[in-house]
Amino acid sequence: MSNDIQKNPSFLYARIAGVIQQQILDGILRTGDKLPSLRTICREYGVSQNTAMSAYYDLESKGLIESRPQSGYYVRYPRSRRPSLPNATTPSSMPHDGDPDALVSQVYGTLGEPGSLPLSLGTPANELLPIAKLNKGLMLATRSLTGSGIAYDKVEGSERLRRQIARWAFAMECNLGMDDVITTSGCLNALSYCLMAVADKGDTIAMESPVSFGMLRLAQALGLRVLELPMHAQTGVDLNAYEHALREGRVKASLLIPNFSNPLGSCMPDEHKREAVRLAELYNVPLIENDLNGDVYFGTQRPKSCKTYDRSGLVLWCGSVSKTLAPGYRVGWVAPGRFREQVLRMKLYHSISTASITQEVVAGFLETGRYENHLRKLRRTLHANQLNFARAIADYFPEGTRASCPQGGFVQWVELPRHVDALELYGKALSHKISFAPGRIFTLQNQYGHCLRLNYGLLWNDELEGTLRRLGELAKAEV
Repeated sequence: MSNDIQKNPSFLYARIAGVIQQQILDGILRTGDKLPSLRTICREYGVSQNTAMSAYYDLESKGLIESRPQSGYYVRYPRSRRPSLPNATTPSSMPHDGDPDALVSQVYGTLGEPGSLPLSLGTPANELLPIAKLNKGLMLATRSLTGSGIAYDKVEGSERLRRQIARWAFAMECNLGMDDVITTSGCLNALSYCLMAVADKGDTIAMESPVSFGMLRLAQALGLRVLELPMHAQTGVDLNAYEHALREGRVKASLLIPNFSNPLGSCMPDEHKREAVRLAELYNVPLIENDLNGDVYFGTQRPKSCKTYDRSGLVLWCGSVSKTLAPGYRVGWVAPGRFREQVLRMKLYHSISTASITQEVVAGFLETGRYENHLRKLRRTLHANQLNFARAIADYFPEGTRASCPQGGFVQWVELPRHVDALELYGKALSHKISFAPGRIFTLQNQYGHCLRLNYGLLWNDELEGTLRRLGELAKAEV
């Protein structure tokens, strides 16, 4: 290095940026890799903090790296190599009564087989969860609760947990009190109470399409008809179609996943949520909100919920820690607004109360800040995983494959070339101990036959990359 370069900060930061850029373009540094800290750059190159920051700003402006709050800088896959977004969905505008049960049972019947990776699930791997701390919390709860936690709790649920949930809701600018919250056995249980509270057998409810098969099966079990609404991969439900359905008086309620939908991964912009609530109020149609993934965001702050904009009590906000902390604890909740008494009655009829010990453990995590500390680590891991999945799909899957680009959550939607049959691919993948969720299980209509959902809530390693490579090769063989 010449003396001029050593003395000139503009040359120095350009040189540093150039070295890192070439490593990214050559594949030495790959998507999701963490870059050296600014302090390390200063020490290794003998430069000031400002020069090191200028180098990273230059790389950031080119879309090669990205900064993550309280974590550092990471390699970001170049936009030109990322898969294109899936097309907007176009489900039929009429309610349907399809039956995906057999396929869902087939998919979930393969879980737990030795040597297989659960790409079909939408939950984090156990290695990403604070199991030791949860076990310690269980011991503390057993000692602190009256009767070691074996007695029935109040129908409303644990006061301590409800108070913490109300406090937690302030992150999305939602003004809730303890008495506004009812605890449940997971989020699906909360959704069940809400649907029973606002709709009767034979009624039609509006849902996004594609949508969680658990929600579809729940609606069918309750004797409800489902109107599937079009979706955009980034912004969520089509508000024009949503308003059209409400205006025609065709639906008794809507059930939406505004934040990081399952399986598409979309997130409704805050102004869209505000408009969705306005339309619900205008046509007096309850909006049941599944906010299960709202805490797993990759940006700088939690996205707001529809409940944030609810002034009339028409939004029934449902959440849980089943995806983020302890799936088996089955701890969820609902803030049902004006439908509190109806939901409380449904809980009394169907379960009386929820398990007090697991509620106490979750309340402790929220109260002491352990939950937020865990979430920070989980978000960083999942964000890196999502970038790695995007790179793998671009590298290994057939030309023309599209994939969603979620900014939170656990799942990614993949749209293969239209003539690829995802069900046939699923059968062949199983013979290689690869399980994914075929797109057909996320609808009651005859659609999404060339689509699939992948779970990136796993440990990223050579084995996982090899699995995605093999899946891509199998898909290419179908082209």
